[in-house]
Amino acid sequence: MRNATYFKTYIVFCIVYLIVLFLGHQNLDLFLKPVLIPLLGFGVYFHRPFPSKNVLLTALLFSWIGDVILLFADIGEIYFILGLVAFLISHITYCVLFNKQITGEIQINKVFFGIGSLLIAFYLIGMVLFLMPNLGDLKIPVTVYAAVISTMLLFAFNGYLIWTKPASLYVFLGAIVFVISDSILAFNKFHAQIEKSSFFIMLTYLVAQYLIVVGILKLNPKKVE
Repeated sequence: MRNATYFKTYIVFCIVYLIVLFLGHQNLDLFLKPVLIPLLGFGVYFHRPFPSKNVLLTALLFSWIGDVILLFADIGEIYFILGLVAFLISHITYCVLFNKQITGEIQINKVFFGIGSLLIAFYLIGMVLFLMPNLGDLKIPVTVYAAVISTMLLFAFNGYLIWTKPASLYVFLGAIVFVISDSILAFNKFHAQIEKSSFFIMLTYLVAQYLIVVGILKLNPKKVE
């Protein structure tokens, strides 16, 4: 199938790209990074139709826009802010996407959901308070972004409790790794430099996107006629 070919190509390109980053050739970002998410997007585009397909494609589109804009973040702070906005829209779209997968057919475990919600809230509050002294004029944008990505994780966790397995696990792990990626980026930018930060940020980001996409596709299997 054509979409499977795109996913395999995505994996190969990601491995090549990550090796390039690990070796320190970040100047090749401009040529390699913009190719990655479109490969994942084409894999979704050529997949059979399902109700939330366009929502998933929209989330990937804004992720790609954010990727491209952040390539120029070293030029000026405005590019970082615009990239933040693009990913903010992407995460909001992922929230909508996850909500559309919820059928309500399985009763949610309120105890697990309560514990998970508290852990996510602690992450949000802890991360914001930790970074706050170094955020400067970006206090509000970063706080809003942290709140949105935490909400995205909460939607994924909610889905994990009620969606079919193992598809729900793919999405939930993808959301967790996405949060880890953004946390590394925030720590590196606003607190202290991490050695080979670009490699770890992109490794977790690319894995997160792949897991979410595969999970959503598995949640929307071909209907038996």
